[in-house]
Amino acid sequence: MTAPETKTGGFFSWNRVDGGEVIGPGDRLSWPRTVGIGLQHVVAMFGATFLVPVLTGFPPSTTLLFSGIGTLLFLLITRNRLPSYLGSSFAIIAPVAAATASHGQASALGGIVVVGALLIVIGAIVHFAGVGWIDILLPPVVTGTIVALIGLNLAPSAKDNYEKDPVIATIVLVLLVASVVLFRGLLGRLAIFLSVILGYLISLAFDKVDTSGIGDAAWIGFPEFQAPSFHLSVIPMFLPVVLVLLVENIGHVKSVATMTGVNYDRRIGRALFADGVATVLAGSGGGSATTTYAENIGVMAATKVYSTAAYWIAGVTAILLGLSPKVGAVIAAVPAGVLGGVTTALYGLVGVLGVHIWVSNRVDFGRAINQFTAAIPLVIGIANFTWVIGDLNFGGIALGAAAALIIYHSMRIIGGWRGTGGVEKG
Repeated sequence: MTAPETKTGGFFSWNRVDGGEVIGPGDRLSWPRTVGIGLQHVVAMFGATFLVPVLTGFPPSTTLLFSGIGTLLFLLITRNRLPSYLGSSFAIIAPVAAATASHGQASALGGIVVVGALLIVIGAIVHFAGVGWIDILLPPVVTGTIVALIGLNLAPSAKDNYEKDPVIATIVLVLLVASVVLFRGLLGRLAIFLSVILGYLISLAFDKVDTSGIGDAAWIGFPEFQAPSFHLSVIPMFLPVVLVLLVENIGHVKSVATMTGVNYDRRIGRALFADGVATVLAGSGGGSATTTYAENIGVMAATKVYSTAAYWIAGVTAILLGLSPKVGAVIAAVPAGVLGGVTTALYGLVGVLGVHIWVSNRVDFGRAINQFTAAIPLVIGIANFTWVIGDLNFGGIALGAAAALIIYHSMRIIGGWRGTGGVEKG
């Protein structure tokens, strides 16, 4: 049984504690120690957050700025009770690339705004109706399949960057794997970040980094903003992203509840709503869709500090970094070889996350319904099947996600009605 949710003296008040085994969301350590924990969250989110704009072509400073603003909005909307950082979502990389290629970057931003708007609607429904309907619509075999095909659909992109500088890419990949097994605790959780930094420095040593934009960039200034445009033909590419953000946010809330012993079920709707608002805001100004981060859960698990005060520090720090064009220029200069090495692992990990959903929920692949729900969509997504209907362009991710939903529910309904092998052991 989970513990009741603790309260603080006021919205921006935290109970000061000097130590203890667990520092709850409504508590805080001394401000110097809280700032230190907050900066750890910045480092944890940075490795993944800055990669998304580099891979999608969005301005890194803009993405960092909206990431920080989104985190603060999340804390406000969840009434300062749910610790979370909102970083860039990898789920949008493939649809952004496809939309940008067909209708330009502004159309990709329009797709991100639509994703956020849908998440807002779903969050509002969950707030009043609960999450039971999501469990029925999206059972683990479906969600796992969709998450897996989104990651594996990106494999050709990783290959393209890898082949631009295979030596550096291989070095980065080796460094990433080595970091995981050599370091414990926080450093081990930051393997992606460490491998990118080391790969960047090695590339600099061999004069493989274009530093021309870094020297010209100002230390302080507003990032580049861009308004979205909306094209009906690109919207279907982004719809599966909504499902991924649902899974990530609900998973985050459940993880925090497990670690703290606090029942956060009534906060799930607010969490989804908040992420939707942050994503709409980011897409409206040139930033990336946002999501909760496993890396920051890792920091909380390592430190046992769940104070939302630390996340206010992290959000403000991200905003300050976003207001430095110099930082953005350094990020934008990450060479292709480094990206190729890290994304070879990263995109694969997204695919494995889908498998993890199957395993943790004990999906039985001895059943034909589960076999076909996963098998057909995975091939559609990995091969990137496309289907053009008038102005609508359905890519592999959209088609694969739709196939997973249709196959599962059709087999469940028809198989249950007929009493055939669609539902029983295959």
